[in-house]
Amino acid sequence: MDRTTVKTITSGTFVLVALLIVAGHIQAQDTNGQKANSPYSSMAPLDQYLMARNAEIALARTAAPKSISADATVVVLGRHGYDTAVQGKNGFVCIVERAWMSPFDHPEFWNPKNRSPICYNPAAARSILPYTFKRTELALAGLSNPRMLERIKVAIANKELPTPEPGAMSFMMSKEQYLNDAVGHWFPHLMFHIPKTDSTNWGANLDGSPVVMDPRELPEPETIFFVPVGKWSDGTPAPAM
Repeated sequence: MDRTTVKTITSGTFVLVALLIVAGHIQAQDTNGQKANSPYSSMAPLDQYLMARNAEIALARTAAPKSISADATVVVLGRHGYDTAVQGKNGFVCIVERAWMSPFDHPEFWNPKNRSPICYNPAAARSILPYTFKRTELALAGLSNPRMLERIKVAIANKELPTPEPGAMSFMMSKEQYLNDAVGHWFPHLMFHIPKTDSTNWGANLDGSPVVMDPRELPEPETIFFVPVGKWSDGTPAPAM
């Protein structure tokens, strides 16, 4: 997932479910590991993923309240990866991630419409943001989903990617986010990045619990817990879940 693709179902319980297209699971897949008839079966031209620099800076800052994002470092996507557009002073880093942060078998892995603003706190900026930089490096090098997954696994085996630091968390509260065609901007939420664990340690996905966890495995050495919140980053009320 792009660290965002979550959905609520039944009886007031927050349950993360894989937003996969059930119909067509038995259809042939192409060399990218995507369904042959998927509109996002391979990477689109790079220009479709890029934004005007100032627009991307502004969008990245919408991930968190201004009290956080105004003093954060902002990185933007260019033709050779992410680079620092604004140097901050509070240790947070705001970024607009793209669809290739989704699970590798996600049907919208290459959706060029995806825009996922996130602000990482200092611990997450040091220990989680490198996952984004690595995947982006591989995507811009022209690798397919399966090849990217192989390279990520090698990087993890070689300890080239860190485990989450204690206290690593991030804000994803942008009203302007576009996560994928299935959920649009979903709900504002916080994310907590933990070394690999299971849902019981956080009481996630239980009836009445506000904590949710995606049951799908990411190759990176982290588990992500989501906690939806009631307001967007601009302070306006969010839809009730």
